[in-house]
This record gives sequence, structure tokens and C-alpha cells, in this order.
Amino acid sequence: MKGDRVEIVVDAGDTTRTYEVVASRAGRRVETAVRRGVVEVSEVTRNGSVVRTARFMANRVLALVEQPVPREDGPEQ
Repeated sequence: MKGDRVEIVVDAGDTTRTYEVVASRAGRRVETAVRRGVVEVSEVTRNGSVVRTARFMANRVLALVEQPVPREDGPEQ
């Protein structure tokens, strides 16, 4: 959903770097996956097409913070 974001904190040797992937348009979402020692964060459209991807070595990732947009629930019945 627009506004969803994931922050990735990576060890860059003598310092840390922070990267952010944001669902920039309506209907997009951010997905994370860990495969074979690689952390992959992707912005995906409604039909599943990947818009952009960020990849990091899993042993260098210090933190992976998912921050979803607060959803407004409809009236409960």
C-alpha cells in the first residue's frame, strides 16, 4: 500500500548505512525475502510486477525494519 516502507541498516566497514525502500504510488507494496544469503527488498505493483529491488548480503545487514502504513478499519458489524 502507498506509504509502506522498509528501512535496511547495513554494516559498511567502519560505519553503518541506512537505505529505505518505499511504496511510492497507490496500489504498490513492499516485499522482503531472504534467499541464499541475500536480503532482497522489492517494490511490487498490484499484479506482481517488480518495479525496483534492493539486494544486500545477509551477513552485512544489521537491522531490517518494516513500517507499514496504519490501515483504517471500517466500522465493525
